[in-house]
Amino acid sequence: MNDLKILFEDEHLIGVVKPYGVLSQGNENTHSLCDDIKEYLRAKGESAQVYVIHRLDKTTGGVMLFAKTKEVAGKMSTLVQNGDFHKVYYAVVCGEVVHKTGALADLLYHDKQRNKTYVVKRERKGVKIAKLCYVSHGTAVYKDVPVTKVEVLLLTGRTHQIRVQFASRKHPLVGDRKYGSTIANDTIALWSHEINFKHPVTNECVKIIAEPDSDVFCVNFEL
Repeated sequence: MNDLKILFEDEHLIGVVKPYGVLSQGNENTHSLCDDIKEYLRAKGESAQVYVIHRLDKTTGGVMLFAKTKEVAGKMSTLVQNGDFHKVYYAVVCGEVVHKTGALADLLYHDKQRNKTYVVKRERKGVKIAKLCYVSHGTAVYKDVPVTKVEVLLLTGRTHQIRVQFASRKHPLVGDRKYGSTIANDTIALWSHEINFKHPVTNECVKIIAEPDSDVFCVNFEL
């Protein structure tokens, strides 16, 4: 079992840090974060069943939440569908983002064969609306290139949404060669920083936070 960093746990839910490069959920032939959580629960004598509530790409790290029972997973899915499950990300994008705050809305189409998402101009089968809000945390120079750190509140959860919405505005994420970054990096500069929601069983407000561990986020950003 890989080192598992647990941020929140009760009898219903478990929140952990997903490292970069690890699958959220795999199959019998691929190791994933789910496997590590199951092994951890099994070692404690608990049922080794976990249910994915939301997913992060393999190239993204940060906070993830899992349910321990099917019933709680269903309740959490309802929260997600109703917009009551809030996800905040940190990203470092190429270039200087002129507007310090903003909202982005696009129509996105995900090509499953190429595993790539595109901004499109009209609605058709497979096209979904994507929305987010962002706040700039300042600019810096990273590997001789100006970059901007942004805090992103996702209003929808589309495949590669943050990556393609910023890239389509000439601000690809640092290290994201698929969407046009010219800055080589070991990881894509995207991190799931916070999730917050009302617990479906206890009704308590839960906020789970993890700070990014990639060096690109440690640069001295200045507003």
